[in-house]
Order: sequence, then structure tokens, then C-alpha cells
Amino acid sequence: MPSKKEDCCPPSETEPSSMPDEDVEELAALAKAVGHPIRIKILNLLDKNDNCICGEIVDELPLAQSTISQHLKVLKEAGLVRGEIAGPSVCYCIDKKRLKRLKVLVAGL
Repeated sequence: MPSKKEDCCPPSETEPSSMPDEDVEELAALAKAVGHPIRIKILNLLDKNDNCICGEIVDELPLAQSTISQHLKVLKEAGLVRGEIAGPSVCYCIDKKRLKRLKVLVAGL
């Protein structure tokens, strides 16, 4: 067992950064939204297809329509996904600007 902090946790090569409280809150909310494997799969599907109708998402994932809709709702509330009514369905796409913001916040840790 290491006897000193330096033995197990060597000093960082970069200056420690202090994330503003509002960024901490934003990152926590976004992390919560992407904190489920199905939501990650949905984001991957939307990214691969650039946009997607909910029925197509249901066809790709082994879950009920209502379950997929709940996951999409969480992603929409976090701003990571946008949805527009297209006839009897809703067409979903990734909000690339918001996804980029998530990446910036994670990189700032």
C-alpha cells in the first residue's frame, strides 16, 4: 500500500481548473441525461442517420415504443435531441451544438 499521496496520485502536469458552479450544474444535468445505455444507443442511432423517426428507433432497439419515448423525453429535456412533428410521427435529431457543449464541459474536468 502506498505510504504517501504522491505514490498513488502523482501531481498533474497541468494547472487545476475550477469549473464555475453553473457549468457544474449544466454538466451534471447533461451527464444524467446520457447516464443510461439506451440513451447512448439512441444518440448513436440519431448521429448515424442524421435524423430519425421514432418508429425507426423502436425497430432498432429491443424496447417498447413507450420506453423509447420516455428516453427521448429525457434527452429532449436536456436539449441533446430535438423533435418535430412530421405527419403522424415525430422526427428526432441530435442538437449538435448542445452535444458539443457536453464535450467541452467533460473536457474541462
